[in-house]
Amino acid sequence: MSTEVSERLRGYAFGAAGLLGLVALWWLLQATVFADKLVPSPWGVLTTYGDDGFTFYRNNFTSTVEESLRGFAYGNGLALLLASVVLLVPQLERVITQIAIISYCIPLVAITPILYVVLGGADGVGEPSPTAVALAAVSCFFTTLVGAVLGFRSADPASLDVVSVYGGGRFQQLRKVQLVSALPAIISSLQIAAPAAFLGAVLGEYIGGVDRGVAPALINAAQNLNDERAWGLMLVSGLVAGVGYGFFSVLARFVTPWSKGAAS
Repeated sequence: MSTEVSERLRGYAFGAAGLLGLVALWWLLQATVFADKLVPSPWGVLTTYGDDGFTFYRNNFTSTVEESLRGFAYGNGLALLLASVVLLVPQLERVITQIAIISYCIPLVAITPILYVVLGGADGVGEPSPTAVALAAVSCFFTTLVGAVLGFRSADPASLDVVSVYGGGRFQQLRKVQLVSALPAIISSLQIAAPAAFLGAVLGEYIGGVDRGVAPALINAAQNLNDERAWGLMLVSGLVAGVGYGFFSVLARFVTPWSKGAAS
């Protein structure tokens, strides 16, 4: 067994042990400190999954995941486009940076009602909410823009000079040198943006006029004091966000192996 495989298996073992430890701690606190609170046991949440069935979670999470994917595409696409513009037209950097900072500083809960008034809610049951899509896009815009700009600027000046000497302009430098140099930073930004987009979509659903999704299911569980279902939805939401994070972590191993010190 190679050293790399051995280290990876050891990491998985530590991760599994940590997860089991968290579940044990949850069970202990539920039975002692929070015994008189509405905190369900791990077994209670597990049995709720069986009672609700796979269809319940599929119907609600499908809509939210679709909203987060659309917002992820719009927000990151715009961020990468503006980051490229900053490299090609440096004079616009201050304006674009100010727009990014404003989008990051304004609380999402403050702009959600405004977006709902402008964009409206879902057109039908199971349809994505434009408000949730917009919140997902805003949630990941700043991170990707900053990461991409810093990544573009990390390009080797000597490589940029080589392109310039051979007659290449700013666009050729961006395409042949800066984009390659920025890939690790861009993928890292997308890795952080994936859970943020999902969170933004859930937040947008709270006021986004949707009949199906994670947020309506959470509201229904809270109104009926169904704490097992609320915790179950929370854990599945964490799992979905973690899958998005893990996807880009795996992608980085194949697309940018040099950033991890691996052989390309």
